[in-house]
Amino acid sequence: MVLEKKERYNVAVVGATGAVGNEMIKVLEQRDFPVEELTLLASSRSVGRKLAYNGQQLEVRELKEDSFGDIDIALFSAGGSISKKFAPVAAKAGTVVVDNTSAFRMDPDVPLVVPEVNPEDIFKHNGIIANPNCSTIQMVVALKPLHDRSRIKRVVVVTFQSVSGGGAKAVAEMELETRALLAGEKFERKIFPHQIAFNALPQIPQSDAFGDNGYTSEEMKMVNETRKIMHDDQIQVAVTCVRVPVYRSHSEAINVETTEKISADQARQLLANAEGVIVIDDLAAQKYPLATDAAGKDDTFVGRIREDISIENGIEMWVVSDNLRKGAALNAVQIAEKLIQG
Repeated sequence: MVLEKKERYNVAVVGATGAVGNEMIKVLEQRDFPVEELTLLASSRSVGRKLAYNGQQLEVRELKEDSFGDIDIALFSAGGSISKKFAPVAAKAGTVVVDNTSAFRMDPDVPLVVPEVNPEDIFKHNGIIANPNCSTIQMVVALKPLHDRSRIKRVVVVTFQSVSGGGAKAVAEMELETRALLAGEKFERKIFPHQIAFNALPQIPQSDAFGDNGYTSEEMKMVNETRKIMHDDQIQVAVTCVRVPVYRSHSEAINVETTEKISADQARQLLANAEGVIVIDDLAAQKYPLATDAAGKDDTFVGRIREDISIENGIEMWVVSDNLRKGAALNAVQIAEKLIQG
């Protein structure tokens, strides 16, 4: 399926009223994507709401099967069940879908893309392109420069994921629980299985059951998606995903074992020259990436780059990125940008 070349494109955002949908609208405007007409789609309960775009107030329309007749590109972020139902409908109508859910990520006929890592896969689509998990995206952006120098054998990662990754209700619960605890009041939680305020929960998603192997679905997404994006099923990946009481931006402690030695200085240089990466690594000045600094930014930030003292060919690094931007909305728009560039 080939997208017709145009000067400007009709674009739809599906799930426009959600946190990622809102961010997609902002990113389209901020990056001056060549939009002819922007259509905002959501469920019937959101119809009539107005959202700002390019100095206009656009009214949200109801998502229906006939919503895609004149849409060139649709950015989906309305949940997996919605994507499974409507993405194939949109593709059949001639729309190219960039889907932010997990619905199609491991489908062998659907490319899973991070533009800094595997942009060539974009053009293998049959109407649907998948956006990876937020934690996977920032990790592979940091892994790719090292992998290109010396093949990665193994990755061990612990994530420290912000509550915004759990949705608006998760953020609200953290705020309310924090206030209640500080006031010495009781609090009845509805989203998290345990206290999130002043705590760290090694369970993502918060409602997820652990698999037979003891891993959550979030952890297995990072394992399987990394291999698919990097085109290397031999990479061994071990993951622990942790939710922390941070509003926005995910942080990751990543240990990488390569086939040949890469020194810390070499890794620092490779990453500094990589697309979409900013190195902040000045230990004498106590400078390293912080979630608070990454919030609202487009890049993936890497620091605390050092050699693993326990193995011969190991690198340790700390990787931080805004989960709503590079981890979701920005990556989707970047895919669309590559798509129209041809």
